[in-house]
Amino acid sequence: MNAHQETKRQRQYFIDWLRIGLIISVFFFHVGMIFRPEQWHVNSDESFEFLDPIMWWLHLWRMPLLFLVSGVGTFYAIGHRTSWQYVKERLRRLYIPFTFGFFTLVPLMIYVERIDNYGSLLDFIPHMFDGGPYPVGNISWHHLWFILYLLIISLLIAPFLNYTKSAHYNLIRGKLITTASRQMGLNWLLPIIIVSQLILRQYFPKSTHALYNDWAYFVYYLLFFMSGFILFTNYKVIDALVKDRRLYLYQTIVFTILLFSLPYILGKPSIIQDYSRGIIEMIISLSCGLTAIGYFKKYFNKDHKYRKLLNEAIYPFYLLHQPVLIFIGYGVLQMEISYIFQAILIIVLSLVSIIGFYWLIIRQFNILRVVFGMKIKSKKETLKEDQVRKSLAFDK
Repeated sequence: MNAHQETKRQRQYFIDWLRIGLIISVFFFHVGMIFRPEQWHVNSDESFEFLDPIMWWLHLWRMPLLFLVSGVGTFYAIGHRTSWQYVKERLRRLYIPFTFGFFTLVPLMIYVERIDNYGSLLDFIPHMFDGGPYPVGNISWHHLWFILYLLIISLLIAPFLNYTKSAHYNLIRGKLITTASRQMGLNWLLPIIIVSQLILRQYFPKSTHALYNDWAYFVYYLLFFMSGFILFTNYKVIDALVKDRRLYLYQTIVFTILLFSLPYILGKPSIIQDYSRGIIEMIISLSCGLTAIGYFKKYFNKDHKYRKLLNEAIYPFYLLHQPVLIFIGYGVLQMEISYIFQAILIIVLSLVSIIGFYWLIIRQFNILRVVFGMKIKSKKETLKEDQVRKSLAFDK
């Protein structure tokens, strides 16, 4: 089957639900960052030690899976577009929100982090780009790194879109699909991922999200994205994954146990332990992602009246979640209440703020819809919503 004929197949609802779930998990992950010993943008005076291993494990697979899901979404977004049409769509969906967030949302976060250095927000504004790159200076893209990386990946693949419609590409893709459709055949991705990282992490060992010195992790995310684009848009691969979902779950459990047992198995820190940990982390990253896809396909591949609404809202939710968490987190942490109540209050107030701002303001105005990566609302849709509101008011 031609790759782009598959776009006509029934919508894969489980991809929408998986994306929604992953973005919501990012919100709760960042709530946890406030209460971790590791330095974050705002931190509680007391940390919860039990969060460290949990969040470390979550960190291994959340973002790689989100890039994989983005690859799937990109495949379906291309449809029958030309390369130039695709680039324009990506610029609208990624570049505009990134630029808007870079000049508005991120400076607000940096202000809160350095609030003691400035008398007010007005005092900070003339200095919002002082001192060079963060953390020394004030220039940063914070959580927008994900959008920037997606934009760059999208621009990199754009010149090759015509090739993906060729017989040669579909021949190669067909062979890959045949291999991936075998029992646990998706594990063949592991050697590619592991070898790329063994080479690149010698030169770029840390994940910085700064791009210029983050090439190991950029390639890492690129491989997950391309896997989603090439393989996870094929029904044979997905069907095989659903059948093997328990096997990938067992693989995840075995290597998770092995990961946390390494200090006891290999003793004191060493190069062997570092390499072993890195390889096991990559195996968990892929295994856990495959498990999640398999189970979501099995149990969540169905539409719901709120799916479309949530799917539209999740992008603005991502853009807003971190600045809101930092603002509210800073205020709540000043309160002399227990840390459990601080965490609950941060979660509740942040969710109410994000949802309220989105529902009452962003979705109502097309200019805000554009800068938050949403589609412009047509006059017909606006008229329909007005009629619904008038009908509700009349009923009252």
